[in-house]
Amino acid sequence: MTKSALITGITGQDGSYLAELLLDKGYEVYGIVRRLSTPNTTRIEHIEDKIILLEGDLTDQSSLNIAVQTSQPDEVYNFAAQSFVATSWNQPVLTGDVTGLGTTRILEAIHQFCPTAKMYQASSSEMFGKSEVPQNESTPFHPRSPYAVAKVYAYHATVNYRESYGMFCCNGISFNHESPRRGIEFVTRKITDGVARIYYGLSKELRLGNLDAKRDWGFAGDYVKAMHLMLQQKEPDDFVIATGEDHSVKEFVERAFEEAGLDWQKYVTQDERYMRPADVLELRGDTSKVREKLGWRPETKFNDLVKMMVSADLKKYRKNGSV
Repeated sequence: MTKSALITGITGQDGSYLAELLLDKGYEVYGIVRRLSTPNTTRIEHIEDKIILLEGDLTDQSSLNIAVQTSQPDEVYNFAAQSFVATSWNQPVLTGDVTGLGTTRILEAIHQFCPTAKMYQASSSEMFGKSEVPQNESTPFHPRSPYAVAKVYAYHATVNYRESYGMFCCNGISFNHESPRRGIEFVTRKITDGVARIYYGLSKELRLGNLDAKRDWGFAGDYVKAMHLMLQQKEPDDFVIATGEDHSVKEFVERAFEEAGLDWQKYVTQDERYMRPADVLELRGDTSKVREKLGWRPETKFNDLVKMMVSADLKKYRKNGSV
């Protein structure tokens, strides 16, 4: 029989890559989208005729109930969130409601209307915050932003529903995963978009925050494969998804400008406005468990990821006729 999947946040980076993967595997794919005056379906417009979109919002329990009742999914992937760390300081209550309580609402909808569905919760390496590296599934959480705090709540809510009701719920603790579909507000896309704009003479500088922060960067298209594998196991469990390598923001900058044949030091300026109140200095995942139990390994190397993203942004400006 054909499997069905319900994806919250289907219009985002991870949702779009996962939808492609599931369609290739023959799934019937449903996606929850918020009602907007201008629909934001750019990332899924090439597959929009193959998926079923349902209106809903993580802040509205009734809409989630209806979405679960309508789709009766075999698998649910919860990607929707207020996921921009910087914004979480300006809108901490909204972040807690959407990212934290929103997860509880989708768990409750599954519990009430489709308790046999398997659920994937998109947890974040930001939960580790100020902790020793490398971080694994047993590393204590020390969140350093309202976003990370909300994600810790969502993580434990997922575990609680698993232990309380016997539901098949998994946390995937994903470290930073990027792609040409990454939102422009995230530092990696801000860098590659900035490189393209400078290359074509549309901008003269790129202002960034902490260049010394280190992150474990992988390719989102690889990571969704691990997410899917988690829900194919006999028993639910939690896994770190990462590459096992970290690179500084400065390294990402150097590689991105190098890809365009530019000297980054001529264009990049550190700006206090982009410094976080409590920053996370280093995140690097221990991938032992996901490699051993799921047989998953990242396929895209750091340099290839940067090249992919810079090339996509250069192409975007050429295609749009900006140059």
